[in-house]
Amino acid sequence: MDSQASTCHVVAVPYPGRGHINPMMNLCKILASQAPHIVITFVLTEEWLGLVGSDQKPSNISFATIPNVLPSEQVRAQHFPEFLEAVFTKMEASVDEVLHRLHPPPTLIMADAFLNIPVALFFPTAASNFSFFYHLQLLEQNGHLPENLSEKGDEMVDYIPGIPPTRLTDLVGGRSEQMMQRLRSMVDWVHRTQYLLLSSVYEIESQAVDALKPSLSFPIYTVGPSIPYSKLKDNPRSNSDLDYITKWLDRQPGSSVLYVSLGSFLSISSSKMDEIAAGLRNSNARFLWVARDEASRLKELLPEGDLGIVVPWCDQLRALTHPSVGGFWTHCGWNSIQEGVYAGLPFLAYPIAMDQGHNCKIIVDDWKVGWRVGKGDIAGLVHKFMNLGDSESIELRRRAKDLRELCRHAIGLDGSSRTNICTFIRDISSGVGNIQDIN
Repeated sequence: MDSQASTCHVVAVPYPGRGHINPMMNLCKILASQAPHIVITFVLTEEWLGLVGSDQKPSNISFATIPNVLPSEQVRAQHFPEFLEAVFTKMEASVDEVLHRLHPPPTLIMADAFLNIPVALFFPTAASNFSFFYHLQLLEQNGHLPENLSEKGDEMVDYIPGIPPTRLTDLVGGRSEQMMQRLRSMVDWVHRTQYLLLSSVYEIESQAVDALKPSLSFPIYTVGPSIPYSKLKDNPRSNSDLDYITKWLDRQPGSSVLYVSLGSFLSISSSKMDEIAAGLRNSNARFLWVARDEASRLKELLPEGDLGIVVPWCDQLRALTHPSVGGFWTHCGWNSIQEGVYAGLPFLAYPIAMDQGHNCKIIVDDWKVGWRVGKGDIAGLVHKFMNLGDSESIELRRRAKDLRELCRHAIGLDGSSRTNICTFIRDISSGVGNIQDIN
């Protein structure tokens, strides 16, 4: 890009959740690094500014703060319906106030699709999930809604463009009626946007992306994976806070460690955690378990040793790309999946809610790079999964390496994601989509 081009002011407005803030920030860092004439104002609630405000970022990214949507946003997981309603009813006025005081005036708003703000929509989950949202009316016409899961859960949904036949329970399971209502309103706003940014790699989800293009009147840019892969090159070793984890991983044989993380937001019951702990212990497989608030309690069930450690937090991408890590037990959040694909790892898929059931289906049935964790023998499943000599495990790893190559090529100099990001920069820098033209 021409560094002398006029300043382009992008205002990024993520939904206030880690799984939305992180990928949008990663995309903003790429935009800011590749186009110095772009300045970015990243809008965060007060709580999230305290959590991520000290992270390193390019000098042409700054933060703007709005009040928390609830007095304490720590209630997000425990009282998700109340938090979701507050996001949709209280954020608009605060964001509007920020927009009116910014200088220079915004050229473009880049908003999380879940916030129903038009102009440039950033969608932080799979392209096929966007197709699911966009074609909700087809599900309604066929009676395929969450309230019908008990009688129709095993029926195959085979009419959504770009999505292979999928069980209804994998598409809508874990989605409340309140969430479905919000998704319907999101579809209405899609037609008011000018750009769609998908946090996905075209070569991995080309079928879904190509099926969307004829029905949308605006350009689609696949810009994934929206993960902080550049930091691995900037600082290939971990910092002092992660020294303990890195040193433990350094002592383990290559591809021998199962990385376990069930995400940063939703939780499962303590009894389920105990069941997983027993399975890991009895599998005799090495593991690194990031267990958040349960870490202290689980350490009593899994005494620390050469076979495994339990920690409350970890730099996930750095751990996944460590040569000792050979598998990823995940809750199937899209950001985690992208990091696992980038690292070339096979998955044990353990969805909890929302889009995770569909993501699990993508991993297991479409890509064939993982196995579902069911109600059966966890120890036996983990042992087989981490057995590098098992023929099925070998095949999983071969496919995972193929996905990794597609992902790495997409972000290379001539790759699809790199090309799409450059095209998006040119498009918004040309003045098309000036916020003043939007009513």
